[in-house]
Amino acid sequence: MQHHCSSSAGLVFNPRPTYNLLTPLPPSLPLSLRHLPQVLERYEPVVGIEVHAQLLSDTKAYCGCSTHYNPNQPNANICPVCTGEPGTLPVPNARVVELASKAALALQCEVAAEVRYDRKSYFYPDTPKNYQITQYTHPLGGKGLLELPSGKMVAITRLHIEEDSAKMVHQGSDSLAGSTHSLVDFNRAGIPLVEIVSEPDMRSGAEAAEYGRELQKILRYVGASDGNMAEGSLRLDVNVSIRPKGEGGLRSKVEVKNVNSFKSVQQAVDFEVLRQAKAYDAGEPVRQETRMWDEKELATKLMRVKEGESDYRYFPEPDVPPLTLPPALVATWKSELQELPAAKRARYQDPEGLGLDIGREGRREEGREGGWVSG
Repeated sequence: MQHHCSSSAGLVFNPRPTYNLLTPLPPSLPLSLRHLPQVLERYEPVVGIEVHAQLLSDTKAYCGCSTHYNPNQPNANICPVCTGEPGTLPVPNARVVELASKAALALQCEVAAEVRYDRKSYFYPDTPKNYQITQYTHPLGGKGLLELPSGKMVAITRLHIEEDSAKMVHQGSDSLAGSTHSLVDFNRAGIPLVEIVSEPDMRSGAEAAEYGRELQKILRYVGASDGNMAEGSLRLDVNVSIRPKGEGGLRSKVEVKNVNSFKSVQQAVDFEVLRQAKAYDAGEPVRQETRMWDEKELATKLMRVKEGESDYRYFPEPDVPPLTLPPALVATWKSELQELPAAKRARYQDPEGLGLDIGREGRREEGREGGWVSG
């Protein structure tokens, strides 16, 4: 069969280079999503997500300052406690414990009978105390499970309470990339959060985005969080690694911090899969590091080499005593939960779950003869 095409004098059309799906990416090849199917023939993505969700409490985690968001009034809702002044003592917020427990129950977590608080040390401009009160050794919840609409099951490793840092307001650019300097708004310091850590059970950017959407729905259903990503009350840190198909174990992971949309979650995972595959194909190691997602360039960029747990110097929080949760109280909170998204989907797909009388409808059909209903 002959192929006919028009030609122009003086123009030379070079054929687009093609690559075998089972061969490595050339080091000089620019990263492009059109190469993703080729990479996925050889590598399997391994994705876990850490979600930070602001709890719907009117006051902060350890003081009486308001949690209400107002970007036009920086440093208005602050006090000596949430700004880390010497001599101040935190007082745990009971409403925060209730909302976090309901979120844990909705995710099928085991709720601990006793919760202990820990101190996590790190030194950033947005951390006024130079540490964060969190739950490291005895988290509020663990061993949970989240069913996605696709049927995928994602295990929940842990759910714990912690406090947020202040907000860095970057100047000279819309994001940290390209900014000239930063201002600090301490209104967010001490805002109550739950951190929800998944197992590395997701195998694509699409599954990671689906997980984020379903988790947002659950938090909204139980009234634990409004899940507003635009205002920063739901933030996702995505951990990505890849391994050769058929290989077990885990390789070095890269954490992409504070991804602020589900579309960006999928894009960030897909980009990291390509970037890491290109590094491995070139014989280069993939470092454990923290990167950020650049919305303009649609690429991840290095922020810092990832800290290890020893860098945080965890130790028991001396200013907050252990907290006991009586089983009767946990049972009361569980009874107050409304129907969750997965259960509602199952009920809508089951005619009996909608209360339809299948027997009566069936008998009616049996009485039809030749288009008429017998009397």
